[in-house]
Amino acid sequence: MSNYMRALRAKVGSQLIQIPSVTVLTFDDAGRVLLVKHGDVRLWTTPGGAIDPLETPADAAVREMWEETGLYVELVRVLGVYAGPEFQTTYSNGDVVSFAMAVFEARPLAGTPRPDGDETLEVGFFAPGEVPENIQPWVRPVLADAFADRTRPHFAPPSWRPPV
Repeated sequence: MSNYMRALRAKVGSQLIQIPSVTVLTFDDAGRVLLVKHGDVRLWTTPGGAIDPLETPADAAVREMWEETGLYVELVRVLGVYAGPEFQTTYSNGDVVSFAMAVFEARPLAGTPRPDGDETLEVGFFAPGEVPENIQPWVRPVLADAFADRTRPHFAPPSWRPPV
């Protein structure tokens, strides 16, 4: 947890916080995606995390990928923007968050995939039919979109309308 989030949590407790975040999808030559097993909730997920105050989403994506996997990456494109009730999670300490995330596709420039031993316990590449069952629920729609079509950004169409 960052110092910023720790200070915010000291004020609001465990209640729901909307977090601007990034997710990074890196594919190997066989079209498999790199996933990490999260150290706190012990579920597979995509590398990524919160955007720190005054940090750009692109810098957050590259930093999070490095911290969680040991890979230094180049961002290739934005794959989508995701948020909503299905992107809410509760950590083991009771903190509730809802992610508003930019999802980037990246390619490795340097490093070898490895878990950091704290935030991530395992790393692995998975084909569409090999994605683990014990995965964060919100990761499924992101992966489904990415496996289906990486040529255009994905986002939910707006449902909000001005009052009549």
